[in-house]
Amino acid sequence: MTTRRKFVRGIAASALAIASAQWTAAAPAANPVRIGFSIAKTGIFAAAAPSQLNAYELWREQVNARGGLEIGKDRRQVEFVMYDDQSNPSQAAKIYEKLVSQDKVDLLLAPWGTPTHIAVAPVLERYRFPMVGNTAASVKLRELKPGNIWFTTAAIPDRIGKELAAMLVANDVKSVALLTNVLPFGKEIKTFLEPALKKARIEIRVNEEYPPDIKDMTALLSKVKQAKPDGVIALSYPGDSPIYVRQAKELGIGAKFQFVLIGPAIDFFPKLLGSAADDIVTVGEWSPARNARAKAFHDAYVARFKERPDYLDSALAYLSCEILEQAVKSAGLDRNKLREAISKGSFETINGPVRFKGVENVVTQTGFLQLQAGVPQLVWPAALATAKFRPKTSW
Repeated sequence: MTTRRKFVRGIAASALAIASAQWTAAAPAANPVRIGFSIAKTGIFAAAAPSQLNAYELWREQVNARGGLEIGKDRRQVEFVMYDDQSNPSQAAKIYEKLVSQDKVDLLLAPWGTPTHIAVAPVLERYRFPMVGNTAASVKLRELKPGNIWFTTAAIPDRIGKELAAMLVANDVKSVALLTNVLPFGKEIKTFLEPALKKARIEIRVNEEYPPDIKDMTALLSKVKQAKPDGVIALSYPGDSPIYVRQAKELGIGAKFQFVLIGPAIDFFPKLLGSAADDIVTVGEWSPARNARAKAFHDAYVARFKERPDYLDSALAYLSCEILEQAVKSAGLDRNKLREAISKGSFETINGPVRFKGVENVVTQTGFLQLQAGVPQLVWPAALATAKFRPKTSW
């Protein structure tokens, strides 16, 4: 009898242990933090989007490998909710409306490009949902004084106009041709660049605008060739920047200073164009040499994606995630507290300290990169430079 009781008790204990183990294994982990955004997987901005998305993915993988996003004393895994906005700003606005009102995401990351940031800004204001922007800058948004979007870049149009004119003067450029893609970023820069050039007594010999979907710049560049300026400034985007370089090479545009706004800092650009891309100047203020965090990001990106990061957009996208991560650590997911933390905080990033005044990063200096042997080097201002500027002497 005693033996039989012990046997029954043993079976009961085993069953209880198994049930307990099964319950423990099935116990749900903390819900992931859902972060929403749109990306230009298709359309005219699609050439630029991978460098932004890769930076987001790298950050998410690193955060999850550390145990998740730190929220107070807890850590939660990061999960993305992502849609293709087709390079259409109005579509992006609808997506962000859906992310907030239907998908109920916890946090937002930024889409690609100034037009898209401008389009989603009213959605952010309506829902009072904070978002750290990255691949965009707009004086117009500064003037509107929104409270839920911030620009991490130092490439603000009025600052670019002033600094680019100063760089031209420093390199004895006395005349330029100005070619402008009519998208908002290029148009805003032109607004400030023209008076800056006039003040610096730099002659504008050609001043033309063109549509975003341009396929042939031969007519524009024929005017440039005939005018023989010392410099060419193409306020272009990733889709049309390679067109400029190819056709400028074909026509033998001999300007010693050649500036291409968006594209040269992306790894595809020198791979696509080879030596023709050498000595092209572009906008950007980041380098792996900035600090230890920058070098670690660069190396991790190369190891993960087998290409170097975009010295402009990848860096901006990643550091916007760094800022969000640090703000969430101190403020949690409450939108009001998060807005306060971002607007008043100081953040350590792969581009050094960042602090905002209004919508702008007021710490980082506006800079310019130059492709040298296929690698972007900071050449302006002197305080940031990793190499000296080289005049473009041949294609």
